[in-house]
Amino acid sequence: MTTVTGADWRGWQESWDRQQEWYLPDREERFRIMLDMVEALVGPAPRVLDLACGTGSITARLFERFPEAVSTGVDLDPALLAIAEGTFADDDRVTFVTADLKDPDWPAKLPYDSYDAVLTATALHWLHSEPLAVLYGQIAELVRDGGVFMNADHMIDEFTPQINAAERAQRHERMNRDKAAGVLGWTEWWQLAAQDPVLAEPTARRFEIYGEHADGDTPSVEWHARVLREKGFAEARAVWRSPSDAVVLALK
Repeated sequence: MTTVTGADWRGWQESWDRQQEWYLPDREERFRIMLDMVEALVGPAPRVLDLACGTGSITARLFERFPEAVSTGVDLDPALLAIAEGTFADDDRVTFVTADLKDPDWPAKLPYDSYDAVLTATALHWLHSEPLAVLYGQIAELVRDGGVFMNADHMIDEFTPQINAAERAQRHERMNRDKAAGVLGWTEWWQLAAQDPVLAEPTARRFEIYGEHADGDTPSVEWHARVLREKGFAEARAVWRSPSDAVVLALK
């Protein structure tokens, strides 16, 4: 179990990554695929919008792989943004913006009118399908011609309920074993944040905004690809899949 206190921003960043890996043991693989496709389609010095950026996990890997990249991180979570801003305090390649993606005017807060790539991971399942479709239309307007959007998230095929149930049961059995062995889960991580003198106040505000858990939807890969094409992308398909998750790429 990783415990961090005070303004150890890098420690909080790493602790968040470990906690997310409890849910997503293949998390780094999806990040690698996303950056592979960024390089393939828009090159090694992209201007990136890190959408629902959290602690800046995508931006950290972006800079490690592409030192000449620039990033804009957007989120509404005050606790995770505090960690991101602290982690990247001395890095002028990144700008963080506080914005609600349900607010129709959120793109006006961005420092750039267009981006080579918009990337997001394990975040947009907080939205229901209708506002997510609206968001996809806004993203299409932000991605330059030839640019890309990628969403790595839970994408469930509703036509395979028995497969879904078996996969979910096995995944939760693994998570329970890991938790019994001392791995820090979602609830425990936020409990630590709430006890920290620096993060306590933004964590309280975070739960006022979001509540405990997502209440959005997890539509299929096919739904995401279809809606992205309807909203203005030329091509869209999965470029990576696991039994419960996928990375969908849309090309403008």
